[in-house]
Amino acid sequence: MSALTVPAGIELRSMTEADIPAVHALEVDLFPVDAWPLQMFFDELMQTQTRHYIVAWEGARIVGYAGLMCIEPIADVQTIAVRPDVEGRGIGSALLTALIDAAADRRAADVLLEVRADNPRAQALYVRFGFEQIHIRQRYYRDGVDALIMRLSLADGGMADHAAELPVRDESTNSQQEGVTRP
Repeated sequence: MSALTVPAGIELRSMTEADIPAVHALEVDLFPVDAWPLQMFFDELMQTQTRHYIVAWEGARIVGYAGLMCIEPIADVQTIAVRPDVEGRGIGSALLTALIDAAADRRAADVLLEVRADNPRAQALYVRFGFEQIHIRQRYYRDGVDALIMRLSLADGGMADHAAELPVRDESTNSQQEGVTRP
């Protein structure tokens, strides 16, 4: 497992029901075409045996969030997002590292995710973490954009052991163009 590096002034913690209205507002702002319904966040959060959701706080506001589904031996990044006004500070990298750590803790052999084919910035983040493209889902997103399926193998330690060594830069998803994992 990695030593998680969190940017100064940012606190990562488990998402609670009280966080969901702010998370959903950010979701709708960042992903207007593919935004999850409010109830979906409540439903996801209730599945504690297979789900792990976190939020990134700066002061009194949520600046990012991420979620993982893990049914051994596969973990799947359900969503990851960071406010555009705080990107470039390592928040997306910290969120992704936390998800990879959670997957490793839950004994996942692989972590999967979908990313928009028109989002090279998010793809580059995932490649830096050791993800590799394994498939394309054509017209996956509501606007017709393909999804690239990417996988990180944790069988040999994966990037969960090395993510803390990566440059602290936030290449996370931050808008419809920045991609997001969607069920």
